Amino acid sequence: MAVPRESVRVLVLVAPGQGAQTPGFLTDWLDLPGVRGALEAWSDAAGLDLIRYGTEADADEIRDTAVAQPLLVAASLASAYLLFDDPAELPRKVGAVAGHSVGELAAAALAGVLPDEEAVRLVRTRGLAMAEATAVTPTGMSALLGGDPEVTVPHLEKLGLTPANMNGAGQIVAAGTLEQLAALNEDKPEGVRKVVPLKVAGAFHTHHMAPAVDKLAEAAKELTPADPKVAYVSNKDGATVATGAEVLERLVGQVANPVRWDLCMETFKELGVTALIEVCPGGTLTGLAKRALPGVKTLALKSPPTSTPRAS
Repeated sequence: MAVPRESVRVLVLVAPGQGAQTPGFLTDWLDLPGVRGALEAWSDAAGLDLIRYGTEADADEIRDTAVAQPLLVAASLASAYLLFDDPAELPRKVGAVAGHSVGELAAAALAGVLPDEEAVRLVRTRGLAMAEATAVTPTGMSALLGGDPEVTVPHLEKLGLTPANMNGAGQIVAAGTLEQLAALNEDKPEGVRKVVPLKVAGAFHTHHMAPAVDKLAEAAKELTPADPKVAYVSNKDGATVATGAEVLERLVGQVANPVRWDLCMETFKELGVTALIEVCPGGTLTGLAKRALPGVKTLALKSPPTSTPRAS
């Protein structure tokens, strides 16, 4: 659904996906107003000590899909709300929200589709289901830097790999079995400069995740989503989604389907976005935006600024 330009403000908030987490990345955020209390509440909702995982856990612990996903969503929400004197101001000051992969759950909460606690509970279910699916076959993901998608995608399919993330700005993420990824290292597509293994536990957004879709669908039946209060841009095809029911349906199905972040960025252009803030732990999506969205101002919330920026 197209959103009329005159109804859309120019700021987009984006939430990063799995792999953005690093040991201790929440430590410096805990002293900011409201953060510790929010993380405690979301820890109860997830059944995980998110504060410990975000401050004390090592890289292996937070690489666990069942931990990483709720941890990332909680970090995204906590940092996003610090941008506003009153979080209720978000629909008035933000033109659109989007998230990369699991970041879509944070975006759904920011858009008012799901209450924060429900989003955290749902992402915990998502993480557990995807972790279980990854245990069936050893799989993984690797980022390909450079190259032409028209050349790269057929090459990946020839190797049995899925182009699981079409990220734009010269980046495609391949997913499949470890054997298929090893073959990719030996046989890179023409024009690809580098193949970088990602810090994820499985081949997300591929047919390997089909069992997780069914479990997530069951959990979603218990929810009553609200319609977005701000334009919600979907990973499925870059479209803005008008109803909460469709947002939830897409969140479920997206677990086993490719992320089209390239199309999300095309939608940002169409919406007239002039500024992009990537919430904690920011960096990856900001880098893509700098290459694909020239002229758009960007800010990555990697650590708390000495003076918290305010969305206006």
